[in-house]
Amino acid sequence: MDWQDFVKKVQAFWNGFATNGVSYVMEFIFFAVLFYYVFKVLQSNKNYKFIVIFLVSVVWCGFAFAFSKNIESQFLLIVIIMLSVLIFTMYNTEIKRVLLDNMIKAKSDRPKVSASGVDAIIDEMVRALQNMSKNNIGALIVLSNENLPENIIESGTVVNAEISAQMIETVFYPKAPLHDGAMIVEGSKIYAAGCFLPLAQSDNLPKEMGSRHRAALGVTSVASVTALVVSEETGIISIVKNGAIKKKYADAADLKNALSDYYWDDLAAEAKE
Repeated sequence: MDWQDFVKKVQAFWNGFATNGVSYVMEFIFFAVLFYYVFKVLQSNKNYKFIVIFLVSVVWCGFAFAFSKNIESQFLLIVIIMLSVLIFTMYNTEIKRVLLDNMIKAKSDRPKVSASGVDAIIDEMVRALQNMSKNNIGALIVLSNENLPENIIESGTVVNAEISAQMIETVFYPKAPLHDGAMIVEGSKIYAAGCFLPLAQSDNLPKEMGSRHRAALGVTSVASVTALVVSEETGIISIVKNGAIKKKYADAADLKNALSDYYWDDLAAEAKE
């Protein structure tokens, strides 16, 4: 196919736009949305090989449609859809997380964290976690960016309290009414406590893994949050993110790093003001 045929094909496309304009626009929107989510999922998982494969496939389909007489746009769309379905099947957990983050909008009244107060908050949380670890007191703290489903918040009790080691330890005291659920931290506040989280159901999880770890894996699989877990049996502190235990046997330095990452957005926003 030479350039004259290509020009004729472009002219035929524009001539047919008057009668098939709605169809063309719908196909373009569908492809744009599909491309956005596939690229976002692959990028968030740093799977650069699949990004290259997907981009090359899209470019190839574009050239094939432009320079081939026998290939129609519907066929190319089917190829791209099949490739997208393959990627979505491989990353179904990550897709849930991406969709949830996009659907839930941040609230305007989120408590702000000043740079001067961050160190004190981190020290209080690390102290509480280490104290509970020494005494084998189970705990589950979720560092949220207001991106959790409302049903999780509604399953617990809204506390809206300042963060302190004493407050955290009081909530998770074994005889306290809210100790079995998760604590939700939003910025500088303990927003809710006693919340029930979705449990990870994978058959590959170790049998000794308790409900708190399964809940941490479950919630970090569906939302971009970080969970800090203290085992009631062993006192071991774990850091859970993206549906996986990122750090087991976490010490004070590991906890400070995880908490610093969580508060970084607030510090960066304050620095710009």
